[in-house]
Amino acid sequence: MTVSVLVPSSLTREAEDKREATRKLGYVARAATVFRVDRLVVFPDPGGTRGQFGDGFVETVLRYAATPPYLRKEAWGKRDELEYAGVLPPLRVSPRTGSGSDDSGSLRQGIVTEVGSDGRVRVNCGLQHPISLPAPDGGLSEGERVSIRVSSRRPVRAKFADASPPGYVVEASDLSTELSRDDAGIRLATSRHGEQLSVDRLGDIVAETDTRGMTVAFGAPERGLPEILDVSPPGGDEGGEETERESTALREPDGSRFDLWLNAVPNQGSEVVRTEEAMFAVLACLSLTE
Repeated sequence: MTVSVLVPSSLTREAEDKREATRKLGYVARAATVFRVDRLVVFPDPGGTRGQFGDGFVETVLRYAATPPYLRKEAWGKRDELEYAGVLPPLRVSPRTGSGSDDSGSLRQGIVTEVGSDGRVRVNCGLQHPISLPAPDGGLSEGERVSIRVSSRRPVRAKFADASPPGYVVEASDLSTELSRDDAGIRLATSRHGEQLSVDRLGDIVAETDTRGMTVAFGAPERGLPEILDVSPPGGDEGGEETERESTALREPDGSRFDLWLNAVPNQGSEVVRTEEAMFAVLACLSLTE
């Protein structure tokens, strides 16, 4: 089962400066980590992206946040998008194997630093020194990211692993592609105009996500999913009868591919729930167990 979260490229459109935009993305990264999201996908919103921080800013900062601290300098160097990366909160990703990131049997992310002519490669995986390992079939290239399973530190015993290291991966894709994936699971659109989440309804939804996984899409400040998709809010602005325009709009490809439009913050006390706040509210509900 896969948990995918979709956020728009216009996610930081209301931020006054790059520092505030970076801090906002730090909260998004924290939410993805806390609730064990597998994939954090940035989808394009050309109509809402002001571009004041450069194309790819949201994706770059989220990728950097997902990179283990011991690899950030080597993986990223200095980039304009990361000018205020120091304000990002630590993620402290919990390992899914072993009792800690440095313990026996831990799964770590590494970067290939050197490819030798003897069929071996050197990998920086956050230990005291880069480690030398036999290159896998197909070979590796310098700078490539790999997963390493460390079974002993003294002496060092490690091998390449097929499994992904703990934490989320960041990808760029469009909504149509993401909603059509075989592992999309139940596809949820978050909106203040969606069906209000109740205790009884939550049980039904969680039971389905437990068996199918889920894809949850969020909007941007002052530009929710109905605006991004150019569809009328499901249920109408006033929660009344569906209008002819709304009925037609929701049959458009992206608007109709969601299984459910969900309002997880009914009776909200603020006129606006920020995307990072909505992520914590929605994912907290959907992570509950019986």
